[in-house]
Amino acid sequence: MDTAVNHEAIAATYERIRSHVRRTPVIEVDAADFGLESRPLTFKLELFQHTGSFKPRGALASLLSRSLPAAGVVAASGGNHGLAVAFAARKVGVPATIFVPTVAAATKRERIREMGAELVITGERYADALAASREFAARSGALEIHAYDQAGTLLGQGSVALEIEQQCSKAGGGGLDTVLVAVGGGGLIGGMAAWFEGHVRLIAVEPRAAPTLYRALEAGHPVDAEAGGIAADSLAPRQVGSLMFPLAQKYVDRCVLVEDDAIREAQRALWRVMRVAAEPGGSAAFAALLSGVYRPTSGERVGIVLCGANTDAVSF
Repeated sequence: MDTAVNHEAIAATYERIRSHVRRTPVIEVDAADFGLESRPLTFKLELFQHTGSFKPRGALASLLSRSLPAAGVVAASGGNHGLAVAFAARKVGVPATIFVPTVAAATKRERIREMGAELVITGERYADALAASREFAARSGALEIHAYDQAGTLLGQGSVALEIEQQCSKAGGGGLDTVLVAVGGGGLIGGMAAWFEGHVRLIAVEPRAAPTLYRALEAGHPVDAEAGGIAADSLAPRQVGSLMFPLAQKYVDRCVLVEDDAIREAQRALWRVMRVAAEPGGSAAFAALLSGVYRPTSGERVGIVLCGANTDAVSF
């Protein structure tokens, strides 16, 4: 799919997928409820999407815009993308084979199987599963659906920003000044960057134990980075995607790093205040705000994408 990743293409993609995805809600919460200085915080509850993360947007965009072979589709995933591809494949009636590393959470593995996909567990990290999935694609003829480095994926994930803009803009202006977004391979923030084109400040948030975009921005190109930490199953590829990187360079304001303890505290706070059970990767963006790694200016209108809920925990 050789499609430019831009505002117009995201809008067209949204029309293609909108009947298959949920228009997830936004909710405004007083930051004082979390012990912070009082200000409105807008949460985009993308963790309420089908399969518990934003990933079905990109998976459906890829499947609905390409010719699908009889061998079906194959994907490598830390869990959430695999769930999304299994969901999308079931929607369109093709087989799916999903490769995950041993770090993938048990709840994600179980749900992939429940979706009817063939699950293969191999290697310790996402990069290992990706290599195995590509060997399978070469010998089987299955179509690879990449977790973050394909145009269709970026276009689908960009629809999160489209919805935020529609939901948060008010008559005569308004809307958000800044949106905090967790980053793994960069599909979500890359798509959102292509939609906002700098009109909304994007803050990338990564675990300190998996600083893929942070290292890439330092180097000026994608490079290998550490791939560990509490959110390793969703935010720890070795490199960010080559398609998203120019978008990040141009439109992402900065990348900040959060500690694992801060992510855990964000999980606890979201459950305590909002009764939202977010997985570590889904809590990382909020962790930047809660821990003070990102400090908004006076009057700054801040949004946070809560992007994943695939955890067994119901209290922290």
